Amino acid sequence: MMLCDSAQVADGKLYVLGGGWSMTGPDPVPSAIALKIDVGWHEAESAHHWELYLEDADGGPVLVPTPDGEHPVEVRGEFTVGRPTDVPEGSPVDVALAVNLGPLPLAPGTRYTWRMAIDGDSHPDWVLAFTTRPLPEPQV
Repeated sequence: MMLCDSAQVADGKLYVLGGGWSMTGPDPVPSAIALKIDVGWHEAESAHHWELYLEDADGGPVLVPTPDGEHPVEVRGEFTVGRPTDVPEGSPVDVALAVNLGPLPLAPGTRYTWRMAIDGDSHPDWVLAFTTRPLPEPQV
């Protein structure tokens, strides 16, 4: 997983602009998460459900205002990958995903983490942390 300004997938490849940062803001700006997932050979040909959750420094959900009240920042999707005929049997199969996000109203000077789950499973290294810059000091 990588934080970036924007990302897209074309021909199974990730195209990333402004990638690899861990500081943003303090003003809300668009961002993206580029994902490369290795699907086990035995898990190909099956549908998989993925989820990304934005958490605060304490591991709680980040809530943002919506017209329907506050909701956690979550992104979900599905993918299915076939077994390529030109890949040796038993090899993992690549899946590229790009999640582009609009500006999120995040608190300045705060640490956040995107946590990923696939088919309800998550691992300690399936996280992507970043910090929002503090507000500039007022000019006197």
